[in-house]
Amino acid sequence: MSERYDSIVIGLGGMGSASAYHLARRGQRVLGLEQFDLLHERGSSHGLTRIIRLAYHEDPSYVPFLRRSYELWHDLEADADERLLVTTGSIEGGPEDGPMFRGALEAAELHDIPHEVLDAAELRRRYPAYAGLDPATRVVWQPDGGFLLAERTILAHVNGALAAGADLRFREGVSSWEATADGGVRVISDRATYEADRLVICAGAWARQLMPRLSELAVPERQVLAWLQPIRPELFEPDRFPVFLLDVPEGSYYGFPVHVVPGFKFGWYHHFREPMDPDDPDRSTRPDDEAALRSFAERYFPDGAGPTIMLKACMFTNSPDEHFLIDRLPDAPQVSVAAGFSGHGYKFCSVVGVIMADLAMHGETSHDIGLFRLSRFD
Repeated sequence: MSERYDSIVIGLGGMGSASAYHLARRGQRVLGLEQFDLLHERGSSHGLTRIIRLAYHEDPSYVPFLRRSYELWHDLEADADERLLVTTGSIEGGPEDGPMFRGALEAAELHDIPHEVLDAAELRRRYPAYAGLDPATRVVWQPDGGFLLAERTILAHVNGALAAGADLRFREGVSSWEATADGGVRVISDRATYEADRLVICAGAWARQLMPRLSELAVPERQVLAWLQPIRPELFEPDRFPVFLLDVPEGSYYGFPVHVVPGFKFGWYHHFREPMDPDDPDRSTRPDDEAALRSFAERYFPDGAGPTIMLKACMFTNSPDEHFLIDRLPDAPQVSVAAGFSGHGYKFCSVVGVIMADLAMHGETSHDIGLFRLSRFD
């Protein structure tokens, strides 16, 4: 006989661990299934630090989600008795007529977010590590920006879910699921068969294998991050180096101050735009990865362009418009999915966990997820 649960969550990375946490804390009998180890490096939820920011250039409608995310991250800090969000301020910008600067400014003004507009000279005066930007650069500085501790936030959600009674099982892959005649679901793993009233799929790049509808809507892409040991490390400490998102002629880049490891961390959005098979275990990096990233640091952050101390490959799972995929399935409303976070979703894990718990328990949520509905691609 199959084990029966109120809700099953597939995937226990950033989004799935948060979903299991909120479901369990609401009294649900929850099973969480993860095909890899806890804190594995095969997906999209590792890398020590993740940016969080309020002045959101991608679309102003994200800002209400961000405000709730901040509240929930602080709640999780209190629950875990641990600092999980480090405030550094954030920088977003590039050319004055470019989408990143204009979008961040629009979001800040529309939602009355405290901010300042800085030119390259003023930015360099305040934060000397920002030494190589074009004089025409304009940025939105926002004091509430910073970074989350990626692995520690997953652990906090996992430990909180376990404390609330969740049954979390690692190294157990899911091969398939099916709707049952009673309106629930049956999930078949490589160890057992389970049944539940509701299913929550937070499987990252593997969601498309569980939901063929997502095969063209959640597409994995290879991404590489670098950590360079700064030549002047004092300039890259969290109190002297805000997190950044910058448009430059070479592309869009993002970066972090030194934290935990003695390296200035940064990446190039969409890197070489290489598709990736998530089942390929190869997560190695190449000389051309390092060369592309180092050239950015040497030009724009010369005091940070010391020896390379780490290179890590991971994945973006991109939707066609790079907005998230959060919805119930129209032909199986007892199943909900969170996927396609397109390289900018981690900061939302806390609120996505709440939304997925809402959808599983009530079929709806008070958060406006119209931007993320699957129907926009019909």
